[in-house]
Amino acid sequence: MKINWGTGIVIAIIGFISFIMYFVITMSTDNTYSHDLVTEKYYQQELNYQQEINAEKNAKNLQEKINFEKTKKGLKINFPTFFTSKNIEGKVFLYRPSNKQLDFEMPISISNTYLLVPEQRLVDGRWNIKVLFKDKNKNYLFKKELVY
Repeated sequence: MKINWGTGIVIAIIGFISFIMYFVITMSTDNTYSHDLVTEKYYQQELNYQQEINAEKNAKNLQEKINFEKTKKGLKINFPTFFTSKNIEGKVFLYRPSNKQLDFEMPISISNTYLLVPEQRLVDGRWNIKVLFKDKNKNYLFKKELVY
């Protein structure tokens, strides 16, 4: 059987459509290609973005910064010494880009000038950490990416 050019074009178009449909079905049904948003409430966070920018500016203007230290007990978050621990209120958000189930947040409750994130909550790998706290009606926000 001889195939002319018209039949060849039809076969090529059907092959191309089949190829595209295979990838569309594979990408929509396979769990390895499932990617979630960073947050479910992205629109609400967008509305508060200017407040976040102001809080980051406040944090950058401090003489002493928050620092992070890996210890045997976990991740130690050291706050600047001039903050009194009774006045600080806020949250620490730990976001794991590779696995949504590992994300968590902790309220800031410190008796010294540091907060300890327990070792069992942290898995080795990359973490994005946001420390959002308020002291004397002034908001501060520290963001850091670290490998634990």
